[in-house]
Amino acid sequence: MNAMKIINARLGDDHRTSVLYVENGYFVESFSADTRHWQTLDLCGRLMLPGLIETHIHLDKACIMQRCRLHEGTLAEAVAQTRAAKAEFTEDDVYRRAALVLDKAILQGTTHMRTHVELDPQIGLTGFNAVRRLQADYAWAISLQICVFPQEGLLNNPGTEALLCQALESGASVLGGCPYMDSDPNGQIRRLFELAVRYNCDLDLHLDFDLNPEGMTVMEVARCTQQHGWGGRVTVGHVTKLSALPREPLTVLGLHLAKTGVQVTCLPSTDLYLMGREAFHNKPRGLAPLAQLHACGVTCSVSTNNLGNPFTPYGDASLIRQANLFANVSQMGTEGQLRQCLAWVSSESARLLRLTDYGLLAGCRADFIVFDACSPAAVIAEISAPLMGFKGGRQTFSRPAATLHKPEPKTL
Repeated sequence: MNAMKIINARLGDDHRTSVLYVENGYFVESFSADTRHWQTLDLCGRLMLPGLIETHIHLDKACIMQRCRLHEGTLAEAVAQTRAAKAEFTEDDVYRRAALVLDKAILQGTTHMRTHVELDPQIGLTGFNAVRRLQADYAWAISLQICVFPQEGLLNNPGTEALLCQALESGASVLGGCPYMDSDPNGQIRRLFELAVRYNCDLDLHLDFDLNPEGMTVMEVARCTQQHGWGGRVTVGHVTKLSALPREPLTVLGLHLAKTGVQVTCLPSTDLYLMGREAFHNKPRGLAPLAQLHACGVTCSVSTNNLGNPFTPYGDASLIRQANLFANVSQMGTEGQLRQCLAWVSSESARLLRLTDYGLLAGCRADFIVFDACSPAAVIAEISAPLMGFKGGRQTFSRPAATLHKPEPKTL
């Protein structure tokens, strides 16, 4: 029986220290009667938080910038450049590049991840098979949930639906979508809901990815969610069109999304990089307005989306950095607002992914990270890096504190 006693841990904003117990990978109120030996972890008053949760990332097309040539920096160019690079992908190539990202994410404190994997007749199941291998090989440090989706279109791309079904029968647990890639976006949405019901899986759609408030498809998603009783199981990512809405219509829409159970993910780095390029001055921020949506009761998250590809040419897989970026751009700076930004990469993300054993209470899986920070808000404000992390009570990484080498004071 694996057991650990954690002492001198600070939890949340409480400056008192606490003692926690871990047994067989889960937090418990106290050790079982037959537990005789345990490891003691002394956090020396450091801050302890549940592991971070990545709700939307593309492992299969990460780290390909050296294979692409950017000129316009637009969404259309990113899709075209990635399509060309994808023609040369192999399973081992996807595995190697995705593993680099997973290594970074683990070191940044991520313990659970939903990754979107592209399926189409060109790539087939190549990316999916690689990510399935990673799912098993990295289970020691990160829980990997696979969402398969038709980046190149569904209704207009014969053979894609059969691949999606094959993947859902072979280990994928979430169905994604990209309605703006089909000539009939609403038709794709309706078909995806039919498949989700058939396979009893959650939905996570790339949606309304521009700054023109006209032509929004999110209302069709809400209608289908209500029709099929899929509330709490549907997420829409990007939805940058929402940033172009005035307060009143946004509030009406937000209340409707909350009522129907449609959740929203913002991808700050990608959306800031791609949106508003047509404007030279007074550039729009173009981020989904999570604070307003949250106030309406919508479950929200902040996530990474891409690293090192034409959609996002940079990134270090730090969800803390993404939350800080969102806070900066959204002008969220109070202690409460910063705590909310942290929640969008942790507890709110857990709710979005419907995780039932997340947290630091008895019965929760012992996935946690440790910071040298005075408060949860300070973690976001200072972009703190975690000092150590644990998955199921087993340590997965450590980061020694940096050391300043100051010169000796001069003597007179």
